[in-house]
Amino acid sequence: MNQDRRRRVFRGITRNVLLLGLVSLFTDLSSQMVFPLIPLYLVAVLGTGASAVGIVEGAAETTASLIKVFSGYWSDRLKRRKPFVLIGYSLSAITKPLFALAGTWPLVLVIRMVERVGKGVRSAPRDAIVAESVDMGVRGKAYGFHRAMDGIGSVAGALLAFALLAATDSDYGRIFLLAGIPGVAAVLFILLIKEPEAVKEPQKAKLSMRVSFTALPATLRLLIVAASVFYLGHFGYAFLLLRAMDIGLTDQTAILLYVLFYVVYVFAAMPAGSLSDRIGRKPVLVASYLAFGLVSLGLVFTGDIYSLLPLFALYGVSFAMFDSVQRAYVVDFAPEHLRGTALGTFHACVGLVALPGGYLAGMLWDRVGPEATFLYGLVLAVVSALLLLGVKSGREPDG
Repeated sequence: MNQDRRRRVFRGITRNVLLLGLVSLFTDLSSQMVFPLIPLYLVAVLGTGASAVGIVEGAAETTASLIKVFSGYWSDRLKRRKPFVLIGYSLSAITKPLFALAGTWPLVLVIRMVERVGKGVRSAPRDAIVAESVDMGVRGKAYGFHRAMDGIGSVAGALLAFALLAATDSDYGRIFLLAGIPGVAAVLFILLIKEPEAVKEPQKAKLSMRVSFTALPATLRLLIVAASVFYLGHFGYAFLLLRAMDIGLTDQTAILLYVLFYVVYVFAAMPAGSLSDRIGRKPVLVASYLAFGLVSLGLVFTGDIYSLLPLFALYGVSFAMFDSVQRAYVVDFAPEHLRGTALGTFHACVGLVALPGGYLAGMLWDRVGPEATFLYGLVLAVVSALLLLGVKSGREPDG
């Protein structure tokens, strides 16, 4: 890439966004040394079923979601974002090694939930910093860049997990302990972030929790409903990994497929965000939901690694599209002084459905079969795409 092209690609990416990208890179390097191993550890080492995997993953996201709405609101109220980001990432960093002590699946569940509290504290304030550190015309690109940096860390972490599985003869405990090192490095970058200038709150808007929620525009609430329906059926990568093991692949091969998913994610995230800046958020988001539906349909019929490869890749494209564009879409509609509250509400709603969604996916897998889980994801992906058609197309806030 020549210098002029590089400047065009990264134009609008500010120092704060770059630093937050590095924070996410190192945090996800740490996380992906652990999280893709959790479903494998639960099934292969602790001998649990898919229902336990669904409960662990769903409860983890629900725990984070219960915190996100309050951290977003309080970062608006205090007009401070950085302390929430620092506390959240620090908590996640110190809990990763604790998985090495988990000898039963309920203990894995508890540690996973505690680690997700850190995610809950940091997510909405961090996403608000991204929005407040760039011009509106590159907002989608900024979120795409941040998610791409996150994805680079995920790829590196998953590759490191793969290498360590081979080097340690699948010693999960030792890998969990080593995961704490990049997590600490991530926290150090947060110290260099500059607190964005606070947006002045309108005199008429008293920032109580109840008034803050009711002040969110109706279009934003519809977007959150559509996203929540989607996440209710979004069974996530854990069940793609279980499908890989279900057809007879080893845990190391499953991790390589996971790496493929995140490599595609990294390359697709920033273009997806930039595309939404040009043509609007809605068509990109609808396409991402339908792409996940195609992944779900394909998983019903897959039976070997060759048919799994394109599905992991398509899942990477889909995930990159909705993971970056949804955040920008929420900020587009949120009043400036309620960005943290809006992002927290969005994260909370989509996360609160993760527990029932994960449980239903696991229960369908155990009691009916894997195909039932994937058909469930397909149906809700289509429903959420139809709901999204009612959301405003423009990028200007409507309230």
